[in-house]
Parts: sequence; C-alpha cells; structure tokens
Amino acid sequence: MPHYEDYWFESRDGLKLFARDYQHEAPRATILCIPGLTRNSADFVGLCEHLVNDYRVVVVELRGRGNSEYDTNPLNYHPGLYVDDVIALLDSMELTSVILIGTSLGGLISMILTALQPERVAAVIMNDIGPETSQVGVDRIKNYVCNPIPVHSWAQAIDMTREVFGAEYPDFVAEDWAAFTKNIYRENNEGDPVLNYDPAIGILMTQQQDDAVPPDLWPAFAAMQATPLLLIRGRLSDILTTECVEKMRQKKPDMHFIELDGRGHAPLLTETECVVGIENFLLSL
Repeated sequence: MPHYEDYWFESRDGLKLFARDYQHEAPRATILCIPGLTRNSADFVGLCEHLVNDYRVVVVELRGRGNSEYDTNPLNYHPGLYVDDVIALLDSMELTSVILIGTSLGGLISMILTALQPERVAAVIMNDIGPETSQVGVDRIKNYVCNPIPVHSWAQAIDMTREVFGAEYPDFVAEDWAAFTKNIYRENNEGDPVLNYDPAIGILMTQQQDDAVPPDLWPAFAAMQATPLLLIRGRLSDILTTECVEKMRQKKPDMHFIELDGRGHAPLLTETECVVGIENFLLSL
C-alpha cells in the first residue's frame, strides 16, 4: 500500500475531520478523492497505487465516516454541509486547484463544489452518479443504510456484505468479498465488526427529506460546461441510468465516458479499463 500522511482539519462547525494525504515532491496536479455515502478513504487505496507516482492524492473522509468525527446532530448529514467540509479541507491545505474524483455521493459533492467554486476545480471524474438518480437504486441503498443488521464475527460480516452487494459485483470470489468487507467494517471495543460509519447518516433518508439525496442537480451540471469531465458507469447500475447518461452527453458533448461490464453501483476504479481510462483522461488535461 502506498505511503500516506494522516491529515486532520476542522469543519466550520467544529468537527475534527480526517483525510489521507499521499504526498508528492513535484506532482503534475493534486487529486482529491471523495467517497460514497457509507464509504471511507480505504475505497481509493487501489487507485492511489496507480496515481501516486505522478500526482499528489488527498482522500477525504466525510463527517460521520471512518476516522472523521461523528456529528451529534444527524440533520447535519446532507450534501450542503459535506461540500462545506470539503471547502474547509481545501482552505486548510491551501489548495487552489484540484482534480476531483467522486464516487456516488462524492460525485454529487463534486458537482456542487464545481458549480460553487469553478476556479478551484481543474477537472472532475464522477463514478456512477449523475445529476439525477434512479429511485430504484435510492430505495435499495436506503434499505441497507437505514436498516443495518448487526454481526458478531468477520465471517458474518462477509456474508452480510455479499448479501447486500452481490448483484453489484457478480464476479467477486471469496478473497474479493473479504477485502471489500475489510474496507467497510471496523472492530468495536468488544472485537465485533461494525460498519465504519455513523448509523445516523440514514435518518434524513428515512424522513425522505430532499436534503438527504438532492433530487435534481441539472443546474449544477450545467455550471460544469467548461470543466473537463470523465463519467464512469457500471453497466448493471441501478443508480445511474442509461437515459441519464445520454442526457448528460447531449448537454456536454465533450464529456469522456467509460462503461464497465460486470459492475453495478459502483465500479471499484481498480478495474483495468477504469485505471487506463482515468490515466488517459488525466494526461489529456
């Protein structure tokens, strides 16, 4: 695993938040990776192995995930504050220009951030997310986020992970499921695996408030017209539909696009086609 430094910063409302900083003495650019709804910086380890030779890579953990502090007010778990937290990170690191790589929720944050501070975003890579989301996929995610089932061993955790995500990664073998599970669970004080995020992140989703999952980000997407964009989709995705992709391509004809066979929501970004596509996109900048 490539070496990184722990980086701690403070949100504007006083939470202690975490990021991994894969430093580089003379980087071509700085890349900021933003994970999905329930995920953390471990998601990007594989991709970082391919990027750290040429780029500085920062991977943020959103409030309530991984090492970042949990918010005592669950109503603060919404994209507006996540964007503000990312801006706080950029300010803290004094980063004036970054390339964003966002998976799912991370892609939504990338769109909003680019619309708000376009001068700070050199390019965007969005992983299996667009300006609108399929309700079928949202309901599936809501079901497992809002109804977590406790486990008491790593074997149970692996079985639960396979049950929840099996349709998204149909080619996974036992070793893949074990590694995937390690990325999304941690051990509690009793030694039991627990999901590595605050269960309260699902409260807004249960209340069906629009702040939890923005229903329409087409205005933000329209504000990205001048921003180089690579869109990645899993062919089996129930979040990013082919209709949404086609609409995005019509509105932004210069958008780069990769679609992966055998992947649902969301590609790991370590697939060969993904790695090659991302590296070529970055070189094109």
